[in-house]
Amino acid sequence: MLKKTFALAGLALAAATALVPQAAFAASCGNTSAGFDAWVQDFKQEASGRISPAVLDRAFANVNYNTATIRADRGQKSFKLSLNEFMKKRGGAAIVSRGKKMKAQNAALFASIEQRYGVPAGPLIAIWGMETGFGGFMGKEHTLSAVSTLAYDCRRSDYFTDQLYAALTLVQRGDLSTDARGAAHGEIGQTQFLPANVVKYGVDGDGNGHVDMVRSKADALTSTANFLRGHGWRAGGGYQPGQANFGAIQGWNAASVYQQAIAQIAADIDG
Repeated sequence: MLKKTFALAGLALAAATALVPQAAFAASCGNTSAGFDAWVQDFKQEASGRISPAVLDRAFANVNYNTATIRADRGQKSFKLSLNEFMKKRGGAAIVSRGKKMKAQNAALFASIEQRYGVPAGPLIAIWGMETGFGGFMGKEHTLSAVSTLAYDCRRSDYFTDQLYAALTLVQRGDLSTDARGAAHGEIGQTQFLPANVVKYGVDGDGNGHVDMVRSKADALTSTANFLRGHGWRAGGGYQPGQANFGAIQGWNAASVYQQAIAQIAADIDG
């Protein structure tokens, strides 16, 4: 899977937490699994004023401490590569080749998105391909377990507590399954949004009444365009380094090599 590094992407995603207020959080964080179950019970009690108790019971029914999430959180390395090394590791040429086909196959969708948000197909396809191989692999970790584990973990407890409240909000409104699986930090769907970004930037692109980042490419791609516009994208501007819209790509991910890769792949796709 083509994953995002959230140790480096904190800048990119911090704005999303504005919609989900900081929790007045009394449950004690921990750095091992030993106190996790007690933390869950404390959290559920505190969250019951904001999230339906029935939703909390359903959401946490299968939540467990996720050691894979902790391992991933402590061991992120790919963003230290040069651009050429990164492109080879992430399959940049293959993303371009398949991305051109995706652009042709979904021409009406991309035209509609560009008309509404001013974002052309290239950057959206580059992100889509880089993050999940065009929805081919969105991750295998239980999303609510991943986000709960990081909310409990002391390293970034406040940040991921906000993400957990956002995930529970999505469950409550029917936009996230309690069985959903995704990437190690709780990233959701075909373009790998953290839950708070789904709450803030998620768009019902296919008009079915829900924001489904997993099953609907229209929702995922339209939401991604909305995210970029929310980070300063302006219609008609360039998106290479030094150009007007490169800052929006920087908003997507704070790693310089990732930003350059997205811009290069997008330009190759847009021609």
